[in-house]
Amino acid sequence: MKIAVNCWVLRNKQLDGIGYFTVNTISRVIKNHPEVEFMILCDKNFTEDYFDFPNAAKYHLFPALRHPLLYVWYMGVVLTAFLKKHQPDLMVSMEGFLSLTSSTKQLPVVYDINFEHQPQDLKWQNRLYFRFFFKRFVKKATRVATISEYSKQDIASFYKVSPGKIDNVSCGINGNFSPLTSGEIEDTRNKFSDGKPYFFFVGSMHPRKNIKRLIDAYTLFRNHHSNCHYKLLLAGAIWWSKSTIEDAYNNSPFKDDIVFTGRLSDDDLKKVLGSAFALSFVPIFEGFGLPIVEAFQSEVPVICSNTTSMPEVAGDAAVLIDPFNVESIAAGMEQLYTEEDVRKQLVQRGRLQKEKFTWDNTAVHMWQSICTALQGGKD
Repeated sequence: MKIAVNCWVLRNKQLDGIGYFTVNTISRVIKNHPEVEFMILCDKNFTEDYFDFPNAAKYHLFPALRHPLLYVWYMGVVLTAFLKKHQPDLMVSMEGFLSLTSSTKQLPVVYDINFEHQPQDLKWQNRLYFRFFFKRFVKKATRVATISEYSKQDIASFYKVSPGKIDNVSCGINGNFSPLTSGEIEDTRNKFSDGKPYFFFVGSMHPRKNIKRLIDAYTLFRNHHSNCHYKLLLAGAIWWSKSTIEDAYNNSPFKDDIVFTGRLSDDDLKKVLGSAFALSFVPIFEGFGLPIVEAFQSEVPVICSNTTSMPEVAGDAAVLIDPFNVESIAAGMEQLYTEEDVRKQLVQRGRLQKEKFTWDNTAVHMWQSICTALQGGKD
């Protein structure tokens, strides 16, 4: 049996959420099934050893995906030709893109469809590509995998396909997150926050991450507690327009206590998350919300949005807020600041909630979805 896996998502050397999902899930699937021949389709610059197993081979295909026009060329011509030549039993696409002209069975992973709900968050050329092609990809697919029950129902409803065609394979947590010692916390706070406790956000500074309202809520919280000197740390690269974030920052009388760390190394992220007073993760839209579970693993209390997939991931182990309401976000901060018993209770609940999300479980669910697709997509 031969399975092709389109891993163009790994064209960037620094992994993001989809990259971590791809590496952790597919490496386990390959390792767990030595009887299957896997063909890893990747960028010509991909040299990492994530999939170095005896039953996996890399295929470097041109062109590198950097623009929607290249997406169309690659998926419609290059990938179609590859599938015709090598005749795999199934093609799994980790970015969700498919060949619309190939007769090969195909299984895309569609993490969420935020681009349908918030199209203004994308550059116009990406917006056009995603909104034109993804509904066609989902209908063309033999089967579809996604990462939360929310996304499953959203995809089914929006694209008018049966929920029975879609598998929720969930998501795991990276093993490098764990509780820190008091000494590690002190050292980390001395390095990043002048020794002060802090609320923490991690993620790309994308409009859907709701950074402006988070800064406004932090300002409101500090206005209510003049003797509090807790800081707000925001980690992640700013890839989109930063004007609204800059305005919120510059207008805050507490901007000296708002720290943009930039993108953190894995080691620094473990320390900075594990040393936080609380994770304040308040996006408008998430297909899963991995930082929530990483905070559980670090035994840090969580404030998160009550929208999309986040209540499903958080369970009863977080303070849920309305991400569209600055007062609601500020109230979540105030509750954790004033109620120590609540913080302790959330940490305890987080220890239980995190056990639902492991990469081993995700790999098993992913393989089950692959098997169903191989059988023609029928349950």
